[in-house]
Amino acid sequence: MPLLFDMPREQLETYQGENPRPEDFDPFWDQGLAEVKQTDPRVEIVPAKFQVPFAHCAHLYFTGIGGARVHAKLLQPAHSDRPHPAVLMFHGYSANSGDWISKLAYVAMGHTVAALDCRGQGGRSEDPGGVQGWTLRGHIVRGLEGPPEKMLFRQIFLDTVQLAKVVMALPNVDSQRVGATGVSQGGGLTLACAALEPRIRLAAPTCPFLCDYQRVWNLDLAENAYAELREYFRKFDPLHLREEKIFRQLGYIDVQHLCQRIRGEVLMGVGLMDQICPPSTQFAAYNKITSKKSLALYPDFTHENYPGHPDTILKFLSRL
Repeated sequence: MPLLFDMPREQLETYQGENPRPEDFDPFWDQGLAEVKQTDPRVEIVPAKFQVPFAHCAHLYFTGIGGARVHAKLLQPAHSDRPHPAVLMFHGYSANSGDWISKLAYVAMGHTVAALDCRGQGGRSEDPGGVQGWTLRGHIVRGLEGPPEKMLFRQIFLDTVQLAKVVMALPNVDSQRVGATGVSQGGGLTLACAALEPRIRLAAPTCPFLCDYQRVWNLDLAENAYAELREYFRKFDPLHLREEKIFRQLGYIDVQHLCQRIRGEVLMGVGLMDQICPPSTQFAAYNKITSKKSLALYPDFTHENYPGHPDTILKFLSRL
């Protein structure tokens, strides 16, 4: 099917992105990882009301960057006395870690599962705030009026790292057999986590969000999940006098620029008619991955559920 709003398949396969990469991008993230290392996670595990015979279900709390108490659902096999794999799950924009039942297939296979609640979104995690400027709506632009270290998605990306480290340190979890998966924002966070915690062995992002913001803008698709970009310009830079500076700062939280750090194997699902996270933005990230990788392309699908793809992901992650 022709891509009437984006670019032909052959161009997608070589596209390298438009959003600028800050010159100090690597030191910026190295400093963030140093902050994670210096942060005592103060792990707390509280049994949940929901329980099933073959799984221990609990609320996991840990301390993230800036002192935030971050929450994740934690499910562990009830009868496992030896090191086993773990799967990290990341949710879509503004949502939460989801229902317990959506994780039980992995636990039934003998995997620990940890599903993050992104700070400031629909779950139990704490958002300490403390940024200059606009906080009315939109986490992409949260902190744009201050230094890049204050941008909210920097903190969320680093929360995925802290979660990975906490899970890898759990008794009976094999730290070398940990995977990650998520859809949309969860897909972007899967890539960010795999990049910033190189021990992630398998990563299965689907239609990843948070990639190549300037491409979204140039396609005139700053709506839906990316609508905050348009609203930010309308409120804070109506003449676009700071456009170059703004996209450069957004480059710090552009997942495509992290992808060259990934060491694990990646399976990415992409819908070629996706006008929320355009295919070119997803390929900008995919094309920068240098580790083993593969694509599952759905030519007729937009930003939605892809038939059979969750089964494909489960089989992929069963290799942990």
